[in-house]
Amino acid sequence: MKALVTGASSGIGRDIAKILCEKGYDIIAVARDTEKLESLKEELSSKFPREIKTISMDLAVADNCKKLYEAEPDIDLLINNAGFGICGEFTKTNLDKEIALINTNIQAIHILTKLYLQNMKSKDKGQILNVASIAGFMPGPLMAAYYASKAYVVRLSEAIREELKKSKSHVKISILCPGPVKTNFNKVANVEFAVKSLSSEYVAKYTIKQMEKGKFYIIPGFTIKLAKIGSKIAPTSLVSKISYKMQKRKIQ
Repeated sequence: MKALVTGASSGIGRDIAKILCEKGYDIIAVARDTEKLESLKEELSSKFPREIKTISMDLAVADNCKKLYEAEPDIDLLINNAGFGICGEFTKTNLDKEIALINTNIQAIHILTKLYLQNMKSKDKGQILNVASIAGFMPGPLMAAYYASKAYVVRLSEAIREELKKSKSHVKISILCPGPVKTNFNKVANVEFAVKSLSSEYVAKYTIKQMEKGKFYIIPGFTIKLAKIGSKIAPTSLVSKISYKMQKRKIQ
């Protein structure tokens, strides 16, 4: 079995790669940080008799996503984890950073999901996990681009799930929708969460366990499950006001 994990240099991606390796998967770890990838490879190779391949690549570049698929087309599991956030008032945040966010959080996931799903459907086997966020179920003033990007991942994955059902395909797709997680995300996005963050190790273990059960929505933590329910029941205008107040407290 072979798994490809993007954003594998740290956080949830790194911990998922470790768990999958322990479960018997050969790992293709993809990220921009070559040094962290080599550290992961050394750690996994010292513990498990698996093939560990690292690919240093910026997935914000569309051609790189296509090259990645061409180099490694035959996998059993795709973990679309690469992504980041930006916090601040929409008129004041950096446009170039937002475009990079869109290219990483949306474009890369779209391209990789499409290419690998086509391959998996032709073989009628395989599994994809798209990492979204609880943010994907609600508006996100002061983190508008990030929330919108995760909404895209949620809706794309939901639509694909229905298509797979209608075609009676054995390929599986899931979405991970966590709340705050103790990763490098906070530093990059320049935020401090008011809600207690879960550890990336816990989220990774929970995610793999739920994937193995065939769950589609994977939402770690009771509080975040309640947040998803609340976002569906409450009017969007109210959710937006609450979200604004929460984001306002995060900005450092």
